[in-house]
Amino acid sequence: MPLDDGVVEAIYREHGSALRRFVLSAIRDPQLAEDVVQETVLRVWQHAPDINGSFRSYLYRTARNVMIDNYRRSQRRPAEALGSGLADPVEVVGRVDDMLNRVLMEEALVRLSKEHREVLVALHYRRFTVNEAAAQLNIPSGTVKSRAYYGLRALRTILDEMGVER
Repeated sequence: MPLDDGVVEAIYREHGSALRRFVLSAIRDPQLAEDVVQETVLRVWQHAPDINGSFRSYLYRTARNVMIDNYRRSQRRPAEALGSGLADPVEVVGRVDDMLNRVLMEEALVRLSKEHREVLVALHYRRFTVNEAAAQLNIPSGTVKSRAYYGLRALRTILDEMGVER
């Protein structure tokens, strides 16, 4: 199948900068990071019709897998051939997983209603109590509890739609 330049260009145009930042946060070598971005776009292009859920989350998960594959390949080479630009594999995988989870959660939170998002951010990110969140948002504490309950249900549904495993 010939490479459709239009699709590849669209992926780079819409997601290239964010993908490059994501990869560079795990890989210190800019050239290796660019190779990972290119491999990621190629893999995503090859599987585009099969993508269910969020395209950007699929893109980041693919980049994570490419980085892990590259690290594993580098471990099979002699020591002098290393220089992959990757840190300790456990550290890299952990850092990439944390970033991926953050990106996916931000994407899911944006899809919530403003009211549900405000309550969940207040309770789970700012670590407010129900009463503190109620005072901050200027709503009754019972409303905070209700919005938290329904907001979490909606968030679970969104994460399921995005294909995020819990």
